[in-house]
Amino acid sequence: MKVLFIDSVHLILAERLSEAGYSCIDGTKMSLEECQTEITDVSGIVVRSRFQMSASFLSRAKKLKFIARSGAGMENIDIDYCRQNNIELYNAPEGNRNAVGEHALGMLLSLFNRLHLANQEVKTGVWDREGNRGIELDGKTVGIVGYGNNGSAFAKKLKGFDVEVLAYDKYKSDFGNEFVKESTLDEIFKKCDVVSFHIPQNEETVCFADNKFFDSFEKSIFLINLSRGKIVQTAALVSSLKNGKVLGACLDVLEFEKSSFEALFDNQEKLDVNFQYLLDSDKVLLSPHVGGWTVESYFKLSAILADKILSNS
Repeated sequence: MKVLFIDSVHLILAERLSEAGYSCIDGTKMSLEECQTEITDVSGIVVRSRFQMSASFLSRAKKLKFIARSGAGMENIDIDYCRQNNIELYNAPEGNRNAVGEHALGMLLSLFNRLHLANQEVKTGVWDREGNRGIELDGKTVGIVGYGNNGSAFAKKLKGFDVEVLAYDKYKSDFGNEFVKESTLDEIFKKCDVVSFHIPQNEETVCFADNKFFDSFEKSIFLINLSRGKIVQTAALVSSLKNGKVLGACLDVLEFEKSSFEALFDNQEKLDVNFQYLLDSDKVLLSPHVGGWTVESYFKLSAILADKILSNS
């Protein structure tokens, strides 16, 4: 069986598939048109985010048995089409959950201690101790929205701190444990000082964090988003930063991301005004969608996909 690798992933996946008798095709430098030609007789596709796996694209792959996504989110794949055509879907959220948990905690501690600002000041000769006075995580209540692989990993990382951790998940129940208390969204609105998103992007969750969401909190909060950029409505976040409902934000993902992340800055003169506010604000810590992208997770994502594909072959 042929497997087309549209995106670059760790070599362990191709190596293990080849050992099992699969023919692995390197399509990482192929254009969209070339990939459309190549998929006509492949049994599997390996992707990250380079191309949309739309119905029109996939309809050319008459022999397709599976799509393997090196990552967690499946929003770039037409899931309905795949179900209708018995195409198995594999992802690997187990592979980068630890990386996401560590990144979320790292961003939060950096924001609380103003490390992103103090570092640059010291390097330019500014020694401002009072201006960089931090705040402590100790004693805070942290709310996690979405208690899957990534949400549970973040909760585990918080165990070493003296914090109360609440988690809300619309589709799960009875998951409370030593790391987290199962909660309602209303309780999160009432009690939390920090809120972290770990939910997928779908019709229900796009712009989940809108003005109504932020206005529902009884306290001013700090926001963390390592899920998908479109979960948070940027205009609502900026408004809440300005009026004090949000005291600071850690964003690894942005509403304005394209499939090619670098295209975000292609036209500097026409950047969205709210995006520009985030870039200029010292209350906002940004990273380039790398929360789950570590040396270790790069290997684990491919190893887990290999396990899943081969166990079903």
